[in-house]
Amino acid sequence: MKSAISIFRKLLGIGLIALCMPALIKAQHPNTQTKPRIVITADPELDDNNSLIRFLLYSSDVNVEGLIYTSSQYHWKGDGKGTKWFVPGREYARFGLDTCPCTSWRWAKDERFIDDIVDAYAKVYPNLKVHNPNYPSPDVLKSKVRFGNIEFDGDISKNSPGSDLVKTLMLDDKPGKLFITAWGGQSTIARALKSIQEQYEFTTQWEAVKNKISQKVVLLPSGDQDDTYPKYIKPNWPDIEYRQFSGGPNYGYGAQLRANAEDSVYLTSSWMKENVSDRGPLGKLYRVWGDGKQMVKGDIMDYFGFSGYTNEQLRSMGYVVWMPVQPKGSWLGEGDNATFMNITGNGLRAYEDGSYGGWGGRQISKQIVNPFALPAGDTSQQAMVTALSTISEQPGKNENSGPDFFPAAQNDFAIRMKWSVTSKYTDANHAPVITIENPLNVLASPGETIRLNGNVTDPDKDKVSIKWWQYKAGTYPDTVSILNGNAAQVKVTVPKDAITAQTIHMIIEAKDDGSPSLTAYQRIIITVK
Repeated sequence: MKSAISIFRKLLGIGLIALCMPALIKAQHPNTQTKPRIVITADPELDDNNSLIRFLLYSSDVNVEGLIYTSSQYHWKGDGKGTKWFVPGREYARFGLDTCPCTSWRWAKDERFIDDIVDAYAKVYPNLKVHNPNYPSPDVLKSKVRFGNIEFDGDISKNSPGSDLVKTLMLDDKPGKLFITAWGGQSTIARALKSIQEQYEFTTQWEAVKNKISQKVVLLPSGDQDDTYPKYIKPNWPDIEYRQFSGGPNYGYGAQLRANAEDSVYLTSSWMKENVSDRGPLGKLYRVWGDGKQMVKGDIMDYFGFSGYTNEQLRSMGYVVWMPVQPKGSWLGEGDNATFMNITGNGLRAYEDGSYGGWGGRQISKQIVNPFALPAGDTSQQAMVTALSTISEQPGKNENSGPDFFPAAQNDFAIRMKWSVTSKYTDANHAPVITIENPLNVLASPGETIRLNGNVTDPDKDKVSIKWWQYKAGTYPDTVSILNGNAAQVKVTVPKDAITAQTIHMIIEAKDDGSPSLTAYQRIIITVK
């Protein structure tokens, strides 16, 4: 989700595994779930900056394996030797610009936005630990920071410290999937894969190594921002899983342009000031409209820090105004959130399979190389508004649309920001905790009524409302009957027309009455036997 365009299997096996699971299984809460391994690769776009702040507040839920600077068509450093670079159709060749070939594009001298955010995390870490002991130490996070392939966009000609780290992680023998995000371009990831290919391709180990990585790695891209996926990764590593999400909350630039009434509250200047931008060291680094900041001094694409100017005035000052000015202090964008919001420990288990869905949306069936195509020549306000407003209508939206998780996700973000400045546990809210007295994966026959037994507690003794509902992420297409759906224990009847191996996803949702109100979930998957 970048600059001018940054807006954006298990069927029977599951059931068999369930038979071997213990009778009492805790919900996959941040304190108990098996933590997914994840690598963040990001370029210095302001929404990457914001997404990284949110991500570190969820680092309690994951094993952070890498925090890597990378390039994209929107940001690249250059080699420092005066080498000029130009790729037709890039950002610097649109909007009437004629500035490249050039030696660098939108990259600050001594760029360190990742380091700055980790340093801010270190300042609030003692508070965060009070509220969740699973937050990693700042030293652990600092040890994961690397510079990847940042010289030129799409250049995979040589190794970098970042690509070396990714290569090591791909080749290690730790269990579980390795999730690798691409908030910028995928050149650092591609270089790691190419280095592995160069090392093993003509050895007897090649097939085993290739199969291992293809089964292990899951790519989580924010679109394709440097052409390395279609040009190298896909042709050479076609079996690596590639998850892109749609139908979930809109965290991108211009979210307020299409937000419904309920969601729009969480994008206003007042809400952002109270819950995010005034919240300590992390809030200080978070970008909002009219904040007086620029990621790179003089960047003609980054006019978001200005306030009190019209679109036309900003254009007369030389800025490329591709999104109409919004109220000072309001939401600006976290366009890369979809890549990691399904890995949070909220109980939805969305990281287990791309089709499950959660706070990041559900996996789309078709790869979107360019999720948001802005007009090459027309940079008028109306053209931009029209383009921005189509973000939620991209391919895959209708087939994967789901519940509106945005309020719950925003409230959860807000409370974690509050944790960062709150040293006493009882001075902040905490989400309810759900336990399930069934396996999380169960077998049932057509026509059978089964009992699902949940138990909900709240660490703050808040009043909690409970709701069971069917998430249409399973392969059974129609609605099931739920008896007593507002109690912790319910009865669910598997429809008689359900066929063998179809799945039904049931969600128990627990919402407290704290401030802000927080929501926890647990997903139970019923497989028809």
